[in-house]
Amino acid sequence: MQISLPMGIVKNPVLHQWLSFETQHTITLHSGKVELGQGVEIALQQIACDALGVDPDQLQFEGGNTLHGPDEGHTAGSQSIDQGGHAVRMACLFARQIFYQSAADELGVAPDLIELERGIFSSKGSDKSCTYWSLLHRVNLMQPISPSMQTAPSRWVGQSVKRPDFVQKLSGAGFIHDFSLPGMLHARMIRGPIGESTIDFVDLPAIGRLAGIQHVIHSKDFLAVVGPKEDELVKATDKARAFVRFSLKSPLPIASETEALLTSLAGESKTVHQTGERQAVSLSHEARYSRPYIAHGSIGPSCALAQWVSGQMKVWSHTQGVFPLRSDLAKAFHLTLDAVQVFHMHGSGCYGHNGADDVAFDAAFISFKLGVPIRMLWMREDEMTASPLGAPSLVNIRAGVDSAGRISEWHLSVWSHSHLTRPGGAGVNLLGAWQVEGGSDKPTPSDLPLPAGGGHRNAVAFYDFAHQQVDYGFIPDSTLRTSALRSLGSYVNLFAIESFMDEMAEKASVDALDFRLQHLSDSRAVAVLTKLGAVCGWGHQGEADGLHGLGLGFGRYKNLSGYCAVAALIRVDEKITVEKIWAVVDVGLVVNPDGLINQIEGGIVQSLSWTLKEQVTWDSEGITSRTWAEYPIISFSETPEVEVHVIDRPDCLSLGSGEVAAGPVAAAIGNALYRAIGIRARHLPLTPARLTQMILTSQ
Repeated sequence: MQISLPMGIVKNPVLHQWLSFETQHTITLHSGKVELGQGVEIALQQIACDALGVDPDQLQFEGGNTLHGPDEGHTAGSQSIDQGGHAVRMACLFARQIFYQSAADELGVAPDLIELERGIFSSKGSDKSCTYWSLLHRVNLMQPISPSMQTAPSRWVGQSVKRPDFVQKLSGAGFIHDFSLPGMLHARMIRGPIGESTIDFVDLPAIGRLAGIQHVIHSKDFLAVVGPKEDELVKATDKARAFVRFSLKSPLPIASETEALLTSLAGESKTVHQTGERQAVSLSHEARYSRPYIAHGSIGPSCALAQWVSGQMKVWSHTQGVFPLRSDLAKAFHLTLDAVQVFHMHGSGCYGHNGADDVAFDAAFISFKLGVPIRMLWMREDEMTASPLGAPSLVNIRAGVDSAGRISEWHLSVWSHSHLTRPGGAGVNLLGAWQVEGGSDKPTPSDLPLPAGGGHRNAVAFYDFAHQQVDYGFIPDSTLRTSALRSLGSYVNLFAIESFMDEMAEKASVDALDFRLQHLSDSRAVAVLTKLGAVCGWGHQGEADGLHGLGLGFGRYKNLSGYCAVAALIRVDEKITVEKIWAVVDVGLVVNPDGLINQIEGGIVQSLSWTLKEQVTWDSEGITSRTWAEYPIISFSETPEVEVHVIDRPDCLSLGSGEVAAGPVAAAIGNALYRAIGIRARHLPLTPARLTQMILTSQ
């Protein structure tokens, strides 16, 4: 049977791209996947340790280094374990196999008589032993990787091994913000009320005279100030804004509800999925749902360091894709790929395309101009106005049930902008590169096709319907700049589907959980929903008291990654308070149980924040949600009790987990609201103001 190679191995087929043995008693695992706070570093190490027969203290992880490591694109889409981990395991098992053969030659015994522990090869048939490092002279690391018949026991996979990055991060020096280069200068951007604002007037001499500013870098619509002392530079930056006038390239429409905004914009709708045949319906229903523009809201603003010296550009960044960023930087500066190197460093979590790539260009451009190392740190206002945003979406669902109470016709339509304008595609997707004199043109936006999808990710319902049709109305021109944000369109599409399933269940006079189970043949989906019902006490919640409500939501991320079912218990007074969340997940083989639970908990909290609070606002002059005051996020005191249950399937492949909770959480809250006060929540976020509006409208 021919074993297919994972894409990481196809693109990076040589063993030395994945493993190196330069340091005695230590193996370096090179990966194209990077640590973004999701715990992927230790999980990949665990996979490698099992495959190589070593312990974690003998393995060093290096992720995201364009000088030494494989190109695996972006760390995104919940693919680090199911794809990146697959590639790591294959590379390490192949290494184990060829070292086993070399050990057999060295020890003079058959390979099947060799034992391996902590990197030491030994055999009862020999009084000698050897190690990976002592065998290097026998092994060719430059050979291509092929699938190995070698097997390895699971000693580390399945264990909650502690993350190696926690010590530095908790001690205050584990992030790119803490990094410095000898002789570097600090830099700050001066941009308008949205990232793509144009400069109408700037008094450069006046800015240059401000205390704390050593250099002013101006090129067309790119304006930055540079100085040796960061605290003085920050004060000067605030004063410098008084000497600049900006304008917008095109007027912003008056801020309005998402439905009115998106229906006013031009876009072409196409059928992207259709299965089955239309059947007769005895009862039909239709509803619309929406989500607004959402910011990444990273606690730590974007930061990068760059050094241009002797025709070489070095960049340190918390990007999710060092190779795609290198590609765009090379194009922007008209350099060869070999002249640009990008090194990943840990940054504030974002789970998507925030300002990390843009700030890297900003630092690189200034270093290119001045010839000195530059540390560029965006301010909070930059992060909220210049960083790409999660796109708004509008979803319409029309469906009907047959005489047996089963859905016989389902038609979902979704409208949205691009959810994917990362570097690495056609053209140059770097904000500053569009703004400098003679710079790059902004690429025409596009979106991912199914099955992954962008705005229509998870728009295909996972349920068994007699007929299902999905239409996607892609709107290329967006009011504000958009790109990838955790789960892309999955968040709103699952919110809509799962809310609508509750509405259809009520119309069919069937319990919401039972109604879902009636439309599922996938045994793993049935298992997570059944377990959710048991752990949250579904069916025993009693009569509605007008104050509390229990709701649920379900989804399989991208319909091919992890399964997640969520129940939310809420209390409703002047606002919605989430008291407890239950989640049941199935992501196949669990590499690090604690890391998985952390991922799910983090996804739940982020989704709660989106669902209850977050919305980008603007007026005719630009974005108005520029600080935490105008763009609140969930606080520690608002975080509910979270209970996560994992269905471990060690005999199954690992599935992506990082984004599975987003949509089910939103749906569970919306459905709980209806159970509490009898009002359907279809438009996000569910702020106190919107809650009041819904109550008044229903009266």
